[in-house]
Amino acid sequence: MPEEITTADKVGNVSPSRYAEIVAELRKLVETASRIQFTIGDYALEVEPMRESGGQERSDGLFTVKDSLFRLAEDIGVSYKSLSDNRWVTSRWPKDRRVTGVSFTVHRIFAGIADEDERFAVILAPPEGKTRWTPDEANRRAGRQVVKPVTPQEKVSAIHTLAKDEAVAATVTGDLLRRPTVVAQVKQEDKVRAVAELTRDEDVAATVTGDLLRRPAVVAQVKQAERVRAVEELTRDENVAAEVTTGLLRRPDVAFKAMSDDTARHQVNHAQVERGRQAREHFEDTHPAAETVRNIDRSVEFLDLVTACHAFVAAAGRAVPGMRDRQLEDDEKVLVHKNVARVRATLDWIETAVDTGKVDVDGELARLLQGE
Repeated sequence: MPEEITTADKVGNVSPSRYAEIVAELRKLVETASRIQFTIGDYALEVEPMRESGGQERSDGLFTVKDSLFRLAEDIGVSYKSLSDNRWVTSRWPKDRRVTGVSFTVHRIFAGIADEDERFAVILAPPEGKTRWTPDEANRRAGRQVVKPVTPQEKVSAIHTLAKDEAVAATVTGDLLRRPTVVAQVKQEDKVRAVAELTRDEDVAATVTGDLLRRPAVVAQVKQAERVRAVEELTRDENVAAEVTTGLLRRPDVAFKAMSDDTARHQVNHAQVERGRQAREHFEDTHPAAETVRNIDRSVEFLDLVTACHAFVAAAGRAVPGMRDRQLEDDEKVLVHKNVARVRATLDWIETAVDTGKVDVDGELARLLQGE
């Protein structure tokens, strides 16, 4: 009674025994194909031997070599690339070093090993537990990309190869960054570099920065110098700066430290004076009672002027009689005459202002008033 074969026992669509028969037949064909490829390479080498040791051809004769090999490829009906590849691989494997039962593909992979002794030894020593070299095992031994990656590093290399296209790489990166467990395993310096790259766009950087500044734990780790620089950048807008400054000056400790700076204190005082001036101008321009106040101001100024004159006369009336029988020194006389001149100029200025309404001070009067 024939043995029943289940689906699990099959290889593809055939039984294990039939699969073994197919493998045996195909190995014979692969050996035949390998001999054919080596034979093609031998003939190609006969037509055009390698020009330099190591399989490198850099001489001017390279163009002649290509012409000859291209003609040969055309005449036998194969591609120039295939013929050139067979010629190079064959040059790396002398006839007595070619291994029966090992495919031409494996010979091609190991042909890239520069050291001859290593190359010839490797092909004779398949991986432990294996009876022959497979293309993937050969690529793995030669440090090349395998078709079916097994180890994490091979899988990483495969991903890098597949993601050489920028669009593919961008899509893969976006998908990976949506997996928290993956992001958690990324090194800190790589995370920093990734954030720097992802925030090159100004709008993206602004959004990310805003989000980060809402996290106190993040802000707490920023160095003081960096915080100061950040605040300076964030307060370049006058309205933002005014709002932030107002809030800070409401904090007693901050206000005290700020006022310890001479420049800051001067600016605050100047701002207060300027604020008062602007408020007065606004009042005079807009308030209905502004004209009445101006009239009062003028009355007060008139009274101030009369009072100043009266005070001067009264003071002189008390001081001059005290000079009876007293002789002043020359330098004292000079000082008194100088001040009398200032008084006389001031009186002339007052009369001019009263008569004409002009209160401008010319250069000479200014110097006298300043005691120069």
